[in-house]
Amino acid sequence: MTVIQNPINDFSTDNFTLGVNYWPRKKAMYWWSDFDQGEVVEEFGTIKDIGLDLIRIFLLWDDWQPSPNTISQDCLRNLETVCDIASDYELSLDITFFTGHMSGPSWVPAWMLHKDQLMPEDINQVISQGRVENCGYANPFLDSRVIQAEELLIREIVTNFLDHPAIKLWNLGNEPDLFAKPSNASISRAWTKHMVDFIRQIDKKHPITFGLHVPNLTEENGFHVNDIFSEVDIPAIHGYPMYADWADGPLDPDFVPFLCALTSALSGKATLMEEFGGPTQAPGIPSDTWEWKSYGKVKQQFVASEDDMAKYVEAVLPRLVEVGALGAVIWCFADYSANLYKRPPCDEAIHERSFGLIRSDGSLKPHGFVLRDFAKKRPNIKPFTNNNSIIDNPDLYYKNPLQNAIELYHDFKLKMSE
Repeated sequence: MTVIQNPINDFSTDNFTLGVNYWPRKKAMYWWSDFDQGEVVEEFGTIKDIGLDLIRIFLLWDDWQPSPNTISQDCLRNLETVCDIASDYELSLDITFFTGHMSGPSWVPAWMLHKDQLMPEDINQVISQGRVENCGYANPFLDSRVIQAEELLIREIVTNFLDHPAIKLWNLGNEPDLFAKPSNASISRAWTKHMVDFIRQIDKKHPITFGLHVPNLTEENGFHVNDIFSEVDIPAIHGYPMYADWADGPLDPDFVPFLCALTSALSGKATLMEEFGGPTQAPGIPSDTWEWKSYGKVKQQFVASEDDMAKYVEAVLPRLVEVGALGAVIWCFADYSANLYKRPPCDEAIHERSFGLIRSDGSLKPHGFVLRDFAKKRPNIKPFTNNNSIIDNPDLYYKNPLQNAIELYHDFKLKMSE
């Protein structure tokens, strides 16, 4: 692996990073096809005022690559605008390629669709060119035509933006197993290595990451964190205790730090907590569990009061520092406006409407104030030490990953309470 020499882009020389995953509150996943420069200026200004320094943005594949051989020139121009705005505010960007899965649906370029195939049972919904499609699609880790298209997208983005001061991280994807699964872990590692090598031919200075999540630590789904993160520079993990029945409650403050500690132990590298947070109730409404029908199935979802979410975030942040995490990137910037409630993902995944740091009217939630206060203190990153008492044999760990994670978490909780 290439060693990153540029200290500006090396997390190990930075203070603890604080960031946010970004979709505009009035546009959500539709911002690339309905771009508004003024909206980005206003919202990046809010992010700067909170004191955050990293913004993770997503190149929605359906918008960015209208054919396997073409990249949207409008999207390229709009990304340049986004980078310029970020630079004006002295903010950095985590650029996520191949956004595929996002907030429930699979957002699939039309040229990847297989109209003669059924939609896989483990996929919630397929959306292409603004329409819901009931069909399958090509596997981006196996299909040679798609892999060539991926190379084109990387080449265009990295070549055009590698010298832009706003670029902090290249990110190979978002929770990839929710979009498609390779047939085994060796394929996902080979794909990751290929994409990293392809970027390195163009850009040798910016670190590369890949956004994985809890199922990659607890299931055999073709992605092993030790394999994937051996190929990239920075491990990145996502986690929400309200989605894990083995957490100590839906707002367990040790769960997210444990994920970083476990990921670091398996990969031998300090980890970025790239997604954490949760949906919140309207102001003044207590925490509760919602129940509704989502994608044809009954769904139950814990939704925190705004005050409970603030207490949770306040407890998680110092714990992340203590386990040697590189930083914390909250999900997500804003609650979505009511004009999006009848469009995917907000029509089916109604909890996705209210994960924001800010409300849909633009006002800051209590946990936004928590982040702002924490940003003022800006702790240093603590050195990460590979703690073999957590895990020292990744191959053995993946023989029974869920049970091993649960047992290791029990030990972690005991140590945190000492």
